[in-house]
Amino acid sequence: AGCAALPLLRCNSGYPAVPEEMDLAAIPMMAERWGVPIGLSDHTLGPTTAVAAVALGASLIEKHVTLRRSDGGPDAAFSCEPEELAELVDAVHKARASLGTPRFGPSEREVASIALRRSLRIVRPVPEGSRLSEKDVRSVRPAGGLDPDELTAVVGRRVRRDMEVGEPLLWDDLDEA
Repeated sequence: AGCAALPLLRCNSGYPAVPEEMDLAAIPMMAERWGVPIGLSDHTLGPTTAVAAVALGASLIEKHVTLRRSDGGPDAAFSCEPEELAELVDAVHKARASLGTPRFGPSEREVASIALRRSLRIVRPVPEGSRLSEKDVRSVRPAGGLDPDELTAVVGRRVRRDMEVGEPLLWDDLDEA
């Protein structure tokens, strides 16, 4: 009828539904195929399935709610009580926030912790012209030296200057291989 904002909900009508039968992998395919907002009609217990659906692109979660399961009713066994609904909403909001945007490199909060990462540093005095051995270099904190993955590339190379304990090891400190 022309309503492009009508959402389509993924649903398993097991009451309660079990996570193993939810087939949430269909959510991105549904979005691509129909080009409308995709959600989840969730009859599972707990927030996990809703969180996974959001991670896969769901923009709407439908969940049965009751004030008290003990009051009974046809949907009571798989309905959320108010505190469970609050937990689900919080978990879904955190999941959506966790998705962020595609980027590589440190986040704003990670920048300060980069200095705490490991790097290659000299662990005993090494005179100029000496070949480095594994006993001369270690992966330790703080950052400032070469990445620890470079250890095999530096062992056996000659140092261009006297190096003291604790100094970060840099490519400029080494002769060509």
